[in-house]
Amino acid sequence: MEDVLQSWTEIAITVSTKDIDVAGNIANMVVPYGIYIEDYSALEEETMQIAHIDLIEESLLERDRTKGIIHVYVNPHENPLEAVSFIKERLDAQKIEHEIKIADCKTEDWVNNWKQYFHPMPIGEKLLIRPTWEDEYDAGGRKVLHIEPGLAFGTGSHPTTKLCLETLEKYIDSNSTVLDIGCGSGILSIASLLLGAKSAFGVDIDKLAVKTALANAEENGFKPPVFDAVNGNLSDKVTGKFNVVVANIVADIIMEFNKEVGNFLEDDGVYITGGIIDCRKDEVVYSFAQNGFEIVENFEEKGWNVFVCKKKN
Repeated sequence: MEDVLQSWTEIAITVSTKDIDVAGNIANMVVPYGIYIEDYSALEEETMQIAHIDLIEESLLERDRTKGIIHVYVNPHENPLEAVSFIKERLDAQKIEHEIKIADCKTEDWVNNWKQYFHPMPIGEKLLIRPTWEDEYDAGGRKVLHIEPGLAFGTGSHPTTKLCLETLEKYIDSNSTVLDIGCGSGILSIASLLLGAKSAFGVDIDKLAVKTALANAEENGFKPPVFDAVNGNLSDKVTGKFNVVVANIVADIIMEFNKEVGNFLEDDGVYITGGIIDCRKDEVVYSFAQNGFEIVENFEEKGWNVFVCKKKN
């Protein structure tokens, strides 16, 4: 295991032990394949329960019992800064105090090191995601989405983003007006416009994400009013109705948004949600039903789920 992890990036998130469960759930949104949590708040009790001895190594007894550390390991082909941005944004939204460290590397070193792994990537039948620093690529008849992700979540490499892009390809047409909640880098909005949508409007709780999304849209030839993005929490800055609403965020926030999304969705529109890990699937499905939605389709990849819903008649 140690040899495998040497080529991966470790992100360490320190939080109060009272927040460890919520913070752990947020971290699991980034890496569904497992996290490691250090929590010594109940060291003596747990040692007695497991080993039935009260002799504990001195170094463990000296650990800070008020803090826990969540260790996340990111695949070298993914952007660790993207994961950090996602985790930080969600912890801030939950008002959880935290400290985040990326291995022993400086953040700016990772910005450049990571770029060597992100290459032009075909998605679905119609799109090619192309990082702006890559000039050698063959579109092969696909629509090219030029993107500089920066720190904003959304390069297309993460399974949930990829699933959302493939799903949008099935539902976007020339009449589509798109609302993108938690827009991150703007990738889903821009993809929708490349696929023929009339307009897209993004919202994100992270100001940096909004700035990144607007820059990425302009890189692809889309400016207001065709694409616009604002800094806000869910729908607090949204007016009007849309016939496609997409939310690629975390399960808890989706269940919260389910209560209000009906106000912004045309009666015959589709509501596409991503970012739902397998262990939260049943809760989210129940929340759809409670808020007047029926599931039209469900796609799954590597423990992640995307749902397509419509308003019940």
